[in-house]
Amino acid sequence: MGLLLNFLIFPGFLFSAIIGLFASWIDRKVTARIQWRIGPPWYQNFIDLIKLLGKETIIPRGNKFTFLFAPLGGVISITLVATILGKLLINPTQSVLGDLIVVLYLLIIPALAMILGGSSSGNPLASVGVSREMKLVLAYEFPFILSVLTMVIKAGNTIRLGQIITYQMDYGSGVGSLSGMLAFVVAVLCMQAKLGLVPFDISEAEQEIISGVFIEYSGFLLAMFKLMKSMLLYIMPLFLISLYWAENIGIYSLIGKYVFLLVIIILIKNTSPRLRVDQALRFFWGPVTLLASLAVILAMLGR
Repeated sequence: MGLLLNFLIFPGFLFSAIIGLFASWIDRKVTARIQWRIGPPWYQNFIDLIKLLGKETIIPRGNKFTFLFAPLGGVISITLVATILGKLLINPTQSVLGDLIVVLYLLIIPALAMILGGSSSGNPLASVGVSREMKLVLAYEFPFILSVLTMVIKAGNTIRLGQIITYQMDYGSGVGSLSGMLAFVVAVLCMQAKLGLVPFDISEAEQEIISGVFIEYSGFLLAMFKLMKSMLLYIMPLFLISLYWAENIGIYSLIGKYVFLLVIIILIKNTSPRLRVDQALRFFWGPVTLLASLAVILAMLGR
């Protein structure tokens, strides 16, 4: 019963959904202010979600099961990550062997959900979005894993996320070292791509392919995808804090660090033009991968 409550309420689905929707409102509000607009009220994202839940869900021809299950699978995976991270930040000793690998796998599922859902819709524009999303995943996952590997090495070759948190509490945060700082920069860039925000919103690109992978989604299913993206906006910064910046995991420290990362996300989003697919591939497989490789080497040398 306790595990079910953790999954459904705190620190799982309900809590992460509320924080994610509120973080999405901050994103919209700051973006509006930058563009000299007033922006929406704080409850706008909640209203939008409720309106979508009440609208008709149209299911196109094709693989109906995949089309229906894809957004639900994405939300479930993010909820699992929220539960794991929340429990470890409350008590790092609850960590189990390989939980870091589990979290990495679960964080790939939202992108896979978009790929499977878009491809099952049968829409040509969705297929273009699927192709772009697949290439983007191949681009950012390798340097992201290298950046994670840096902290695995620094924490004594452990794949327990709780032990990585404990190591930073004892010896200082990962960003306090050269290798950790380089890995953190790489992780932030990859986080922007995982969130699907400018300059890496290639698979949606409303001006080009009219929302791409989401073009055939409506009603409840579209609401689940929107909720998944909002929850990611809460989970990804929290994961980076746990991995690189966990020397102090008090409530006020976590809030301050989260707001800092959210500001960086919004600044990148509002100051960068959208990249083409080939540009994103060259960026992640070129300088970002080199930077991540340098971080791994420095970690092995104890720097």
